[in-house]
Amino acid sequence: MILAIDGMGGDHAPQSTVKGALEAIKELGVTVLITGDREVLSKELMQYEYEKDKIEIIHCTEKIENDDAPVKAVRRKKDSSMVVALNLVKEGRAEAVISAGNTGALLAGGLFILGRIKGIDRPALAPVFPHQQGASVLIDGGANTECKAAHLLQFGIMGSLYAKHILGIENPKISLANVGEEKGKGNELTKAAYELLEESSLNFTGNIEARDLPRGKTDVIVCDGFTGNIILKLTEGVFMTVFDLLKEKFTKSFLTKIAAGILKPELRKIKKDYDYTEHGGAPFLGVQGVLIKAHGSSDGKAIKNALRQGKGFADEKIVEKIEAALIN
Repeated sequence: MILAIDGMGGDHAPQSTVKGALEAIKELGVTVLITGDREVLSKELMQYEYEKDKIEIIHCTEKIENDDAPVKAVRRKKDSSMVVALNLVKEGRAEAVISAGNTGALLAGGLFILGRIKGIDRPALAPVFPHQQGASVLIDGGANTECKAAHLLQFGIMGSLYAKHILGIENPKISLANVGEEKGKGNELTKAAYELLEESSLNFTGNIEARDLPRGKTDVIVCDGFTGNIILKLTEGVFMTVFDLLKEKFTKSFLTKIAAGILKPELRKIKKDYDYTEHGGAPFLGVQGVLIKAHGSSDGKAIKNALRQGKGFADEKIVEKIEAALIN
């Protein structure tokens, strides 16, 4: 399988993108097309031993910066590493594209270059949301801050397919993020979305409150992108704060240091379960191609897992499954 990666996208590129690509080649047996400045990428590759026929540099003269206006950047920087990587999928030269670059530009590029799946009005980000029992799919994670009820129904359909075919949940539970569990709670959007989800063939279990999300009471969390992004960022912040506090408390005295030594293996397991680098990135579902948005601060491990994720979506033909679900 051939995968494409935006070699210049991300806070730690090209070091992270090159390292992640090479690890993916070794572990997944894929071929990687990496886009970016040939001289820069070649210099980085010289530090490693690897199968030369498994990675190809696609030279680009431009790069989309984090502070670039998304739509303008995609339209004007046609020879940027991100745009060229997207076109590799559009042209059928790669089966998935991964980028840790400018989120807005990547989403705009996904729409303009790859296009929407017929029947999907608003493609959505679908990051994994770790919880006590494993992980849920949260959709939308930030692509659409303003939505209609029909969009949330489409999010539910796409999220259900993700949970079933990628996470391996046979009949995933679909819940609507809301301010209360009872039907009739929330604003006009959630009330209307509730009716559509209830009438659908999805395994809709009703509303879910934010406090129940970390407990793993559902498999797919449906919400608008504004709500979803707040849920993600707050959860990440709380998790980081709790671990910072534990570190502070466990280093206060000799006895607490002993306790820390005993608990360290279990704490490491918890940290690993909630570590974004383990999950790779968030797929942008609803476009005509596999598009994975990796975290901006992704290291080599996160990039490798984002490539793993892209391969998984391509293997499972998620785009085709979404199309089939909408037809039926």
